[in-house]
Amino acid sequence: MGEGPDRHRDTDRRVLVWSLGASAALGTTGLVWGLLAGADVIVFDGVYTLASIALSAGSLLASRAASAEPTRQFPYGLSAAVPLAVVVQGAALAATLLYAVVAAVQTVIAGGSGATQVTLLVYGTVSALLGWLVVRLLGRLGVGTDLAVAEVVGWRAGAVLSVVVAVGGGVGLLMERAGLDTAADYVDPVLVLVAVAVVSPMPVRLVRDGMVELLEGTPAPEVVAHLRGIVDDVQREFGLPAPTVRATKLGRRLYVDVVFVVPHGDWDVDAEDDVRRSAVGRLRKLPFDVWANVELTADAELVP
Repeated sequence: MGEGPDRHRDTDRRVLVWSLGASAALGTTGLVWGLLAGADVIVFDGVYTLASIALSAGSLLASRAASAEPTRQFPYGLSAAVPLAVVVQGAALAATLLYAVVAAVQTVIAGGSGATQVTLLVYGTVSALLGWLVVRLLGRLGVGTDLAVAEVVGWRAGAVLSVVVAVGGGVGLLMERAGLDTAADYVDPVLVLVAVAVVSPMPVRLVRDGMVELLEGTPAPEVVAHLRGIVDDVQREFGLPAPTVRATKLGRRLYVDVVFVVPHGDWDVDAEDDVRRSAVGRLRKLPFDVWANVELTADAELVP
């Protein structure tokens, strides 16, 4: 294992700890502000942020579990904890959005919200600025792992929600000045629906990407391209035929299976080991915990 996986574990923990602290501060502020102002969209923003505390804590536990050494019960470790945490985070965010839609529809049926447009404008502006500051901070800490990316996605979604709130508050003020006070009462619940529409692709992407890993799908195109380049280098170095290459990524672990079909009698075990050492040495420079299987065989029927 190279330095990459250890560095990424430290990145996960830094990002998650900072995210927990920021979520607690901003989420509590939003919830209290929304309840006092009677603004559903601000309450939703606060609840959305506070919900991420439990998700970040779960992600932190997943990061620690994935870093644990293999045991008799789990001989391959717990790398699956990382994509599982990403899926749970995406699903929880999706559930929060569904709750927001139901609450907004109920507010519309009830005749709108009594929240002032100035409150929406001020809160949205302040919350958006703070949210983007957190995104920048987490980016400076170093984002590259799945869990860290999931945290940034969540914060970016929250910042987008706040921008929608601010814009809606400004529109509501213009409506009031135009004498459309009754219509302005519906700005709050409509903002919730618009925010949900804007943010919904983010949790969907988290669930999709996590499920691809849990179902042992092909890694991201950039990972496959890098892997293919390494295998091509080994192939040229030893004059080997084109191999069969399979790979899947599970959290920070990258599983690679490379099989070369060679002519009978041309290779012995020592020469095969030279190929393995060359391939594995290159693969371990990748920023993953690489589990590589490199084989030479003279029987194509043995290739799965």
